[in-house]
Amino acid sequence: MKVTIQNKNQVFECNEDESVLDAGLRQSITMPYGCRSGRCGNCIGTLVDGDIEYPNGQPPALGDDDIAANKALFCQAHAKSDLTIDVKIIDTPKGIESRKMPARVASIEKLAEDVVHLKLKIPAADRLQFLAGQYVDFILSDGRRRAFSLANPPHHDEYLEFQIRHVPGGYFTSIVFDELKEKALIRIEGPLGTFYLREDNDDPIIMMAGGTGMAPLRGMLLHIFDTGIDRPVHLFWGTRAKKDVYLQDEIDQWLADHPQLKFTAVLSDPEESDNWQGETGWVHEAVTRAYPDMSGYEVYMSGPPPMIYAAKDAFHAHGLPENKVFSDAFDFADDPDVTAAQKEGAE
Repeated sequence: MKVTIQNKNQVFECNEDESVLDAGLRQSITMPYGCRSGRCGNCIGTLVDGDIEYPNGQPPALGDDDIAANKALFCQAHAKSDLTIDVKIIDTPKGIESRKMPARVASIEKLAEDVVHLKLKIPAADRLQFLAGQYVDFILSDGRRRAFSLANPPHHDEYLEFQIRHVPGGYFTSIVFDELKEKALIRIEGPLGTFYLREDNDDPIIMMAGGTGMAPLRGMLLHIFDTGIDRPVHLFWGTRAKKDVYLQDEIDQWLADHPQLKFTAVLSDPEESDNWQGETGWVHEAVTRAYPDMSGYEVYMSGPPPMIYAAKDAFHAHGLPENKVFSDAFDFADDPDVTAAQKEGAE
């Protein structure tokens, strides 16, 4: 089948056994995407003409109102006829191509009781080129995949760094916490995703993380600092309690070294021992309290879908243009260890 992108006048081939998104990626046409599981909604577009089906059922992020408006999630949609679609196309820098490669565990460091910092070493002659904020798939021995965002910037690529939360009952995260040892060999594929830092304007930046959604934002921040980008950045981090702000020492150092940065932690359920005097509640509400007019900002947010969905609605209501918000939503599927671009996070 042929797929025509109406707004770009581009045409590509799509097989019956692949999604429209995968067919596009196979032919170097990049639509917005994140989870590739139908849960984040980043790949939504309009079905102008033709027939599609969802082999795995209606995707979680696609509502009945969306279907009535001829919207489709192209990471799950399979073509049943020639299609005409209207969807944004992303121009990524040349040289950023996804590929499979081996990686060896260099270190596993505990950041919190339920979060570790995993560093992988890839062959020196086979460095991975990626954009700040992207993620990679971990390919398990049985072919299953687990996806984690890169927590390091592209120019510090000797190691690939990840922040992994232990998911109760999760197959892979239990291995990471209980069995994985240094020098163990892991197979990965990446980089993946269209959540990355845009560097083509001077707008001040608001970043918002939920839980370990902090990982890709850390990579973006380190890239900003090391490359001399001087745009003001305000980082909001939503966690349950003070102990979940597991990068506080590093953030304090950033604040001391980079006057362009502001930081606000938002606790949804602080413990009595926290003696917390800062922001509480939902992190996106703390953002709108601080920025009632968001019309002049660019927003990057990473965390669970309820946080992302609520934030998008709230931020647009406060003047944020649709083309100025970039998100990485993640969630658990039926297997509690299966996610989109992250593993765990809470607003």
